[in-house]
Amino acid sequence: MVAEIRRMDEKGSGQAVIWRDTEHGNQKKLRLTIPQTLLGEKVRVTVDKPERRRRKALVEEILEANPERTAPPCPHFEKCGGCVWQHWDYKGQLKHKTAHVREAIEAQGFNPELVLDTIGMEDPWHYRNKMEFTFSPDGSLGLHEQGNFRKIISLETCLIAGKEMVEAALEVAKWVKDHELTGYNKNLHEGLLRHLMVRQSFATGEIMLALFATEGPEGHLQNAADDLVNRITEKFPQVKSLMWLENTDWADRTQSEKSHTLAGRDFIYDEMDGYRFRLWFDTFFQTNPTQAQKLVDLAVEMGKPVKTEKMIDLFCGVGTFSLPFANRVGKLAGIEIVETSIESAKRNAKDNGIDNTYFLAKDARKGIDEVLETFGTPELLLLDPPRSGAGGKVMRRIGRSQPERIVYVSCNPDTFATDIKELEPFGYTLEKVQPVDLFPHTFHVECVALLVKKSQ
Repeated sequence: MVAEIRRMDEKGSGQAVIWRDTEHGNQKKLRLTIPQTLLGEKVRVTVDKPERRRRKALVEEILEANPERTAPPCPHFEKCGGCVWQHWDYKGQLKHKTAHVREAIEAQGFNPELVLDTIGMEDPWHYRNKMEFTFSPDGSLGLHEQGNFRKIISLETCLIAGKEMVEAALEVAKWVKDHELTGYNKNLHEGLLRHLMVRQSFATGEIMLALFATEGPEGHLQNAADDLVNRITEKFPQVKSLMWLENTDWADRTQSEKSHTLAGRDFIYDEMDGYRFRLWFDTFFQTNPTQAQKLVDLAVEMGKPVKTEKMIDLFCGVGTFSLPFANRVGKLAGIEIVETSIESAKRNAKDNGIDNTYFLAKDARKGIDEVLETFGTPELLLLDPPRSGAGGKVMRRIGRSQPERIVYVSCNPDTFATDIKELEPFGYTLEKVQPVDLFPHTFHVECVALLVKKSQ
């Protein structure tokens, strides 16, 4: 079958529609998802189970290539599900991300010309400061195969992770093989090693290695654990936190029931915008520090904070935006439902000598109500919700609180556009939207937007 790629889906694969003759002489529409293709390409494909309406197809031959197609540099590209756009010239990726944001807001009735060109990276490689690798049942360490979370691609390299992070991960992989340790079998729910989390501060250089296992490091595993400590501390002095975390839950997540600090601390130090943060294994922090700094700069530029003003930081996390803004406003209230993040935000504010903040662990909508009662109406409100967006109830509560300026930091253009539509009845206009590429070679795009209350 020959298909033409008309659009890209939310996972970065090409989408096409073809018509297939049925045994009754009719034609049936077939919607195809075709990985590793680009807009406008014509490809010959093999369709698995074509009797279904929506099927995944595999490329046999590229008949007409997109001129922006390029050779992917990673040896794992064709199988790995980590970064699916390495075959797309970086400038082409940025153009598509800009178009995506414009289409999203235009679908909600906003002027697409308000969206500026996406800010990319000078060097779009080795940008991630955190990676989660998975062990296969035979103990090999790697990343999930694209579209198949049951299969692991053994790791040789990773071109989006920090170089020292990859070197440390490969040393752990060698240690596993040397001690003939098993990986976790998701089907049988047995085996020892589940995940390896590696995170590094590009500012301080500190590295955390967190090994997730179904047992603790004592008893028959003590010698192996001691050897891991010796190897890592000898070869990687920048590793300031070496953790062994027990996880017996069936859910395939990097969570911990009991933690063991094998070497160093149970956290590392990182910095953003000149402020110091403590990062634990489960701390959410922007994974591309170079571009995250641009997000902070843009948010400050758009928000125009003033020393006499009050501000709310909604979905504040550990204070990534709170701290830079706190030094620029009179008072700042941060709201976040995750209690551990709020405790971290309080600690980070104290570590940086900031004493004009109030952090509240509560649901966003209820948190706004509580803050307004004790804090008063803020002139400035910033929100940085998860990919699912803030939701209509929260956005309408923001609208009723009537801040003069709203800065929305988004990691999902579609939910962002739906959210800000809720603010129109409350007298807000969208001033501008600046997309920022935090995840080169993937379909993700972030943006920072400014909404201003109309003059009465």
